[in-house]
Amino acid sequence: MTRPVTFRRRLVTLVTTLLLASPSVIAQARPVPVQVRTAPKPVRTWTGTWEAAASGTAPALPGASIRNVVHTSVGGRAARVRLSNRLGTRALQLGSVTLALQRPGEPASPRAVAGSARAVTFAGARSVSVPAGRDLVSDPVVLSVPADANLLVSVHTPADSGPATYHRSALQANFIAPQGDRTAEESGAAYTTTIGNWYYVTGVDVLRPSAAGSVVTLGDSITDGTGSSFSADRRWPDRLAARLRGLPADRRAGVLNAGVAGNRLLLDGRGPSALTRLDADVLSRAGVRALIVLEGINDIKGTPAQTDPRALENAYRQLVRRAHSRGIRVVGATITPYGGHGAYTPAREAVRQAVNAAIRAHRIFDGVADFDATVRDPARPSRILPAYDPGDHLHFNDSGMRALADTIDLNALLPPRAARRPTPRPPRRISPR
Repeated sequence: MTRPVTFRRRLVTLVTTLLLASPSVIAQARPVPVQVRTAPKPVRTWTGTWEAAASGTAPALPGASIRNVVHTSVGGRAARVRLSNRLGTRALQLGSVTLALQRPGEPASPRAVAGSARAVTFAGARSVSVPAGRDLVSDPVVLSVPADANLLVSVHTPADSGPATYHRSALQANFIAPQGDRTAEESGAAYTTTIGNWYYVTGVDVLRPSAAGSVVTLGDSITDGTGSSFSADRRWPDRLAARLRGLPADRRAGVLNAGVAGNRLLLDGRGPSALTRLDADVLSRAGVRALIVLEGINDIKGTPAQTDPRALENAYRQLVRRAHSRGIRVVGATITPYGGHGAYTPAREAVRQAVNAAIRAHRIFDGVADFDATVRDPARPSRILPAYDPGDHLHFNDSGMRALADTIDLNALLPPRAARRPTPRPPRRISPR
């Protein structure tokens, strides 16, 4: 029995010595660790998720609270709100502003998700004065913002600040609480009046870990969504956003709708012209990587009518040149048919065809979305296919909006993916013979 006991004692002594050994001794006894490189954390950047271009002014609503319902294209871990007094004539007094999540499944409701309302501040202050002709971006708001969801941007205007900068054709139910600061109210009970306009709010940005940035759609009523379903987010830019969300995470760009019903390329009218508003509605937005331009039908059919195709071509080139100076790619969309509309004439149709021919020739834009070829009736090319026509022979129903968005080549909007370096293979071991 002596040998087994002696052996066990020696074994215990050896293990104890190893456990009590100095770290340096233990380190020397350990194999050299293999260094594993971890992927760098993605850098979070501000990206536009929603936009409404200022299209005009409406009478102020002194003492009221206005609850704007806006739809996100991409999500993020924080948000910023863009407000505007761009078209106002006096300083805009904002008593308070909040941001909240709308109750899911209730797009025509002022109710917020319980606990989601956040105060929006500006340089740390809850109330702010916005000078006439100016835009304002809020401080970051800590709120987890989902993609493809509705937000509530509530604004209280305690006094009459003169004409209110607004977006006339929201195609979305928004709400007014006639009296008092109701911006923090989550039940929505005080919001008893429904309106179809967005007041003061012109954008929302989100903080997200993606370099895909955003795409701006610059256009008129077709881009603004006229003809599509109310409070349903079925404009063609909404459908484009849905397509982009189907891509890998690093390719999901936000979509900003800078459409204004009645807008023109060359002349001011229903809102500033596309040339005039490019800086405010496109170049100043967060993370813009691409621009889609669908403008010109109101120039051709409006008063005064533009009868020289070269004037529109030159305006397109100006847009492209200014966008390129910011590193933004530009896709041009052909002008869609409007035969049967009251403003249609053969002479104006000839102008439209000439402009489209110039767009298709790739002499102007980085890429082309041939909307005209997609939606025209083959039997009557000057008209929209009946399946896409809501009845006015100019705009598009939900099916037509989907067809427009599906025409766009997503690769023309997104930066090329970085070439992946091949993973080096370990050297092949050859056993000695």
